[in-house]
Amino acid sequence: MKKYLIASAIALAFGGAHAADTAAPAPRAENAYLSQVDAAARAARVSNVDYTLEFALTGKESFSGKTTLSFDLSDAAQALTIDLDKANISSLTVNGKTVAPQYNQWFITLAAADLVAGRNTVTIEYTRLHSTNGEGLHRMVDPVDGRVYTYSHFEPAAAHQMFPVFDQPDLKGTYQITVTTPADWVVSSTKRETSVQDIDGGKRWSFPRTKKLSPYNFSMHAGPYKVWEDNSGKYPMRLFARQSVASQVSPADWFKYTKAGLAFFDQYFGIPYQFEKYDQLLVPDFLYGAMENAAAITFAEGRFLHKEEMTSAQKQSLAGVIMHEMAHQWFGDLVTMKWWNGLWLNESFASFMGTLATSEATEFTNAWQSFYSSGKQEAYVQDARVTTHAVETPVPSTANAFDNIDAITYSKGASTLKQLRHLLGEEVFRQGVHNYLIKYQYRNATLDDFIGSLAAAANRDLSGWTQEWLYQPGVNTITADYSCAGGKVSSFTLRQSAPNPELPTLREQRVQVGLFKLGADGLALSKNVAITYKGAATAVPELNGAACPDLVYPNYQDWGFAKVRLDKKSFATAQHSLSKVNDPLLRSMLWQSLWDGVRDAQLPLNEYLKTVLANAPAEKDYTLLGDILEKVKASVGYLNLMGDSAYKKQVTLQLEQMAFKATKSASDKNFQRRWFSTYLQVASSPAALKQLAAILDGKLVVPGLNVSQDVRWDIIKRLNRYAYPGADALLAVEQQKDKSDSGQQAAIAAAVIRPEPKVKAEWLATISDLKTTLPFSKVRTAMGSMYPEEQRSLGEVSAAQRLATLGDVDKAAGPVYMRPYGASMIPATCTPASLQRLDETIAKLPNLSTGTHRWLLVTRQEDQRCIAIKQAMTAH
Repeated sequence: MKKYLIASAIALAFGGAHAADTAAPAPRAENAYLSQVDAAARAARVSNVDYTLEFALTGKESFSGKTTLSFDLSDAAQALTIDLDKANISSLTVNGKTVAPQYNQWFITLAAADLVAGRNTVTIEYTRLHSTNGEGLHRMVDPVDGRVYTYSHFEPAAAHQMFPVFDQPDLKGTYQITVTTPADWVVSSTKRETSVQDIDGGKRWSFPRTKKLSPYNFSMHAGPYKVWEDNSGKYPMRLFARQSVASQVSPADWFKYTKAGLAFFDQYFGIPYQFEKYDQLLVPDFLYGAMENAAAITFAEGRFLHKEEMTSAQKQSLAGVIMHEMAHQWFGDLVTMKWWNGLWLNESFASFMGTLATSEATEFTNAWQSFYSSGKQEAYVQDARVTTHAVETPVPSTANAFDNIDAITYSKGASTLKQLRHLLGEEVFRQGVHNYLIKYQYRNATLDDFIGSLAAAANRDLSGWTQEWLYQPGVNTITADYSCAGGKVSSFTLRQSAPNPELPTLREQRVQVGLFKLGADGLALSKNVAITYKGAATAVPELNGAACPDLVYPNYQDWGFAKVRLDKKSFATAQHSLSKVNDPLLRSMLWQSLWDGVRDAQLPLNEYLKTVLANAPAEKDYTLLGDILEKVKASVGYLNLMGDSAYKKQVTLQLEQMAFKATKSASDKNFQRRWFSTYLQVASSPAALKQLAAILDGKLVVPGLNVSQDVRWDIIKRLNRYAYPGADALLAVEQQKDKSDSGQQAAIAAAVIRPEPKVKAEWLATISDLKTTLPFSKVRTAMGSMYPEEQRSLGEVSAAQRLATLGDVDKAAGPVYMRPYGASMIPATCTPASLQRLDETIAKLPNLSTGTHRWLLVTRQEDQRCIAIKQAMTAH
């Protein structure tokens, strides 16, 4: 297939590494990160990489390893580096010669004199501490039974925290491993073991050599995991979890969705699954939701373990994430990005395909509605921020790999692919994907290659589309501009605007325009046309002569990625006739239009909450109810930030009563749990807190409501948050009952959230201690519970200190720590003084890391938004 050529400016923006291929190499920077330039220079010299790995695991705090690394070298005139983080090297042999390691704790430098043009073999023996922050080879001691569990996590570039490696995606290699473990451990890796031998006090696990993989897609997990197996499908499936949480796992659900997904993707991609078996592991302390390691996928316990039967929403979330990670087995593992600037495409494609598979291969046929309500709305929010960025952005080094991993990366990218599928046609899009996977399997590819495959399948030029959608940031707004005469539409124009003048790009897009009339049966669709629009104005003559509508929705069925601004008549219809909208997706979109009005300070928050109180209790769509109730939680957050007022007390009481009444009257357990969860999130009056305490001790029984261990902890956290009398004693008792890891996490959250100056000071000291022995997962939990919105005055005690030390913390802590710190620990109080303080901090700290600087800018923008929402409500 002829390679598709994007305009040269685009190629330069995204392909900087290629230019470096021929540049004279400079000494590699002495730091923990690998630059794109250095990676490209190394990839130009190195090929045909094979790893033979030996690990000795004892369950203790450190492990030992031996790596034999073989590779072809085209140019032996210069030194070569091998990545290895914070290890103690006991032996280094290069091409049969023992050499003294030239090692700076980040990478080993092999002298040119020790290398040869052609095949080289390097053997490194070393020891290293296990990681405790979720990267590298992570180790966790189960507090319930003292068992030790390990698992690997390498994305974006942490394989060198476990073994010596060329830690970049475009140096794919094969891996053959041998692992010695305690006798009761099991090991999962990319392949199934060929033998397990008894050795003194333990076992030796041997695995065959893998197919070619990028380092971050390889993995090895070991511990006394409980294992479930299912061989009913085309590929053998296994599921792993810690022994102490095994009762919380529902293997039947996992295997059902996994089997359905493998069948779906085999058919859709037209390429059989390539990695022979399918292991999935629930692991503790995980940094993210899940990770697509080839044939040994890891999932966060905290997200997918539940102490009672899963709700429908939890099952859908599980199915969606299984499908997302499964899509990566083809798009990401089989064909892999060349450098980390391609990470967005990897994630966007998996988000798109994961939703498609969930909607077509499981019972969750409304998966696109869920995608609209969650991921897509997050993308709209991100794209309207001052920190917005193009979908495709440069990544100078591995330090920046996750700078832009956000809802734009996942959900806007997925939305653009969904839109492109509408633009090209479903079968053309599928054929282009198939051709791409066939052509680049076991290789690395670029965005250019992917777009080229789609363009060839469609036989059209996609350079303009690519430039508009992938290289230009920002979200457009579309609105209907129409006139009626004699009860009929006389003219209709779809208008597109770029609200941010600094981001003026207008885009081509295919959408449906729906016209609706109010009648005896509610709000019914009277006319629908599909159009491709571009530019500032697109006439839609097909709508001329249609009945004059009561409501126009210019992105009917959510084909496009654009914010919709309803015309005045349509907005009024939406506000007053939500209960008459029969289509749940349209109803979701109209609710979103009202919420956009709140966030843009055009619809007063109190008016929105009136609509909630009038309509939410009657909502029969489970997915949409969840969306509405999440916005209720956000509304209460705004009210808490704004301080105490008579209105806040009144509406909070109304929301409490609404949620508890719906909890008691719900006939469906999924709805009941959703409503009770909302009650927990809004309860703050003395009466509501007393009611929660009564439910906790069994004095108040709500028919049908199961007060599980998870619910008990949620109640205890709420009671402690508002210093309910005796709440600290309830916490102490529950800690004794539940000594599990999740119980410890919940206890920390409940303790940290107490509105007491001493508690805040002690936990701030723990969070600020970068050498604390507390596992990072628990530090992260503490950060998220420190300063709830209504505890503004307590937050103010340390606010100046946190801002003053932000630069030093950012420099010392690193990106894994700073992501939750930036989200939770930068103070904002919805006041002009807070805004000024943030402005001063931004001016004083010009050299923050990209991620932390963005958190500062986002906090400032959201603080400004809160002030505007407060003013709009006050003016009303």
